[in-house]
Amino acid sequence: MVENKKIIIAIDGFSSCGKSTMAKELAKRLGYIYVDSGAMYRAITLYCLEHGLITGEVVDQVALEKALPTISITFKLNRNGLPETYLDGKNVEREIRTMAVSDKVSQVSAIPFVRKALVSLQQALGKEKGIVMDGRDIGTTVFPDAELKIFVTASPEVRALRRCEELAAKGAEVSFQTVLENVKKRDYIDQHREESPLVMAKDAVLLDNSTLSIEQQNEWLYNKYREVVSK
Repeated sequence: MVENKKIIIAIDGFSSCGKSTMAKELAKRLGYIYVDSGAMYRAITLYCLEHGLITGEVVDQVALEKALPTISITFKLNRNGLPETYLDGKNVEREIRTMAVSDKVSQVSAIPFVRKALVSLQQALGKEKGIVMDGRDIGTTVFPDAELKIFVTASPEVRALRRCEELAAKGAEVSFQTVLENVKKRDYIDQHREESPLVMAKDAVLLDNSTLSIEQQNEWLYNKYREVVSK
């Protein structure tokens, strides 16, 4: 059976493209470990907000670098078998998805020592393979030798609409324009940061899911996996 061949699957792309949704579904289907690298950066951002380490657009990097070794980020499966993020032992899955965190996460994730620490943690998680990880630099920096690399994109307007719908489902009402501006702001920061900028790996497969349903993109991804493990 080709499914017995364990590989690393790296899914990169722009914010609010549905990377986590498709990565979770594929991991569940394959019995692989799923890691949301973006959740790690969101957890660090939440820590900064809760401890007053962000003023406007400025992060107190001295205080954050001092605190970083003591911050614990873990993942635990909920009763539906899906991973949820824990910050220092507390379930923060809902808190890290708020607009307050979304508005600052790109600034925090651009800090070199933050990326270095989390990349090391992510690489350790993938040593045994059989992992699906999504983020911004998984195929280029974290797992440059991943057997399957996907780069996901969609128009900013489509992504903003999806994000609004996601927030509304959680009871948070945010204007479309506010979310669209946040999406564009994060795109710019992610693509222009000095440390591991968002770029498509040369050997990645491009997926524009602007017009695809969740079911269609899940099947597309599974077929790409089958192509790789059958070689």
